[in-house]
Amino acid sequence: MIAEVSTIVARGMGVRRTGRWLLRPAAFGIAGGVTGLAGPPGVGKTTLLATFATLRRPQAGALEVLGFDAGKSSELRAIRSRIGYLPAGLDWAGQLCIQDFVAYAAFYKGVPKAAVHSIIQRLDLADTAAIELSRLPADVRLRAGLAATCVHDPELVLLDEPLAGLDEAAVLELIPVLRTLAPTVLVTAPQIGDLTDWCDRVLTLSRGRLTDLATRPFWNPERDSDGMFAATRSMAGV
Repeated sequence: MIAEVSTIVARGMGVRRTGRWLLRPAAFGIAGGVTGLAGPPGVGKTTLLATFATLRRPQAGALEVLGFDAGKSSELRAIRSRIGYLPAGLDWAGQLCIQDFVAYAAFYKGVPKAAVHSIIQRLDLADTAAIELSRLPADVRLRAGLAATCVHDPELVLLDEPLAGLDEAAVLELIPVLRTLAPTVLVTAPQIGDLTDWCDRVLTLSRGRLTDLATRPFWNPERDSDGMFAATRSMAGV
């Protein structure tokens, strides 16, 4: 289903890897709010997220992101300047302190130094800004990753399993943060239950097909999770 105003629009888009369809050609749209994408390891969530981030090209169909054609090299810069993408894991940046890590992202995105201070304050990182990422607990490292991802105030944020490995208390504290990162947030997780209690919409990816699960419209941490799914409909094409 493609809404009138969608941040991501796929028209007959298909994604392949090592000779198999991770996403069979399908037409769908992802609009504003928080959308969750669930599926077990190896199903293709990371590859699909990288495709939305324009780091990979689909093998079939067309992809539009924020109104720009991802198939046109001339429009890739416009897309990339408006999105934030956080892959899983920050091990490569372990020797950097938060301040330097976010400053590097700001330099890469071409935003002023003031943006670094602003996002560090916004994500409650001021007290740990001088500490190396490798010395910080997982939830603080995630906040640092989010700060680097959002230092340029993106319109779309793509997060690959950001809550993996965190305890329940950290997850409950971080969910409101994830919901306010950008007008459109797309987040992945291995289990449907990791997403349905707080995402506005949940998609599942299985055997190359997307399924849209109708969830309740707003996150409520006090509400019980029973009766969460109202309807299920397939989004896949051929």
